[in-house]
Amino acid sequence: MTTTTAAATAATSLLHSVGAQAAEWLYAHRDGFRLEPGVDPETGFLERFKPIGEVAMIGSVLFREGVAGSRQADLVRRLLDHVWHETLDSGHLLVRGQRIEPISPIPFEVYLPFRELGYADPEVERAVLMNQRWRGWAAFEAKPVRRLGLALFRRRFEAAAAPDGAGRTERADEADADFRAALRETWLARRPEPWTVEGHIGYDITHTVFHLTDWGRNPRGLPDDLARYLALWLPAWLDDWLDLERWDLLGELLVVDACLPEPTLDARAWEAFAAAQRRDGAMPAVRTMPEGSPDEVFDIVYHPTLVAAFASTLATSRAMARLTGDPA
Repeated sequence: MTTTTAAATAATSLLHSVGAQAAEWLYAHRDGFRLEPGVDPETGFLERFKPIGEVAMIGSVLFREGVAGSRQADLVRRLLDHVWHETLDSGHLLVRGQRIEPISPIPFEVYLPFRELGYADPEVERAVLMNQRWRGWAAFEAKPVRRLGLALFRRRFEAAAAPDGAGRTERADEADADFRAALRETWLARRPEPWTVEGHIGYDITHTVFHLTDWGRNPRGLPDDLARYLALWLPAWLDDWLDLERWDLLGELLVVDACLPEPTLDARAWEAFAAAQRRDGAMPAVRTMPEGSPDEVFDIVYHPTLVAAFASTLATSRAMARLTGDPA
């Protein structure tokens, strides 16, 4: 694996168009964000909540960055309204999910970005706060990158409760300690040999960056040593996953690039990524679009399409900041 020289920068219009098209597909297929309330809990009732939480997270990034066109922003807001009111029954199904699996973090992970976007259900918050006091919550076993994300979410939840910093709680101190401990255990923090990266490690790397930068809000949240490591090796990883046509992971790596203090916005990677997107806005996960029933296709394609919207939003924002001379 070799590093590359400075690459040409993708056109801002291309960066933006990927996200605009992705929003069209996501809204047109909003019914794909579905739950299965009658499923046996042992088969994973909460698993179908994950796509809904991802919609809320990407929606929050889009509204935060403020670079979406009016139609794109309207479609995403209508999509969020749909999944909150229609799919989650205005949050009531999150309460049910928390009762079915009391120490699962999934209802909390799904709820927080909705809460930050103005959707709220006090009953969800009561259930979450009660369950997080249990020893079972503290004993919940997860990969370091997942624990890093949960600690970040707890910090955000506590900050929302005391936005001026007043009344800092013991829970906030615990979340900070959990965050630091989880970071030390991640793959990225150890900066291993870059040629050992494979698919699962690639996703661990991307999500570590998402959490450290608060989903692109703060590129300076990356420690300097990790920022240098990524700046050195990310171009090679982009080349690798581009050659394999792994569009889902390539999209996440393009997000990582946009999270760096000095993003490359690599034209070759972005042009290939945009070319892989279908005319209706769908992004295949690997090589070309899958075949199957509408629900089967949705379950494979929704994530890379959400990632396309995420990558587009951050990259467009960073490109526009360069035009105006604004700092990251």
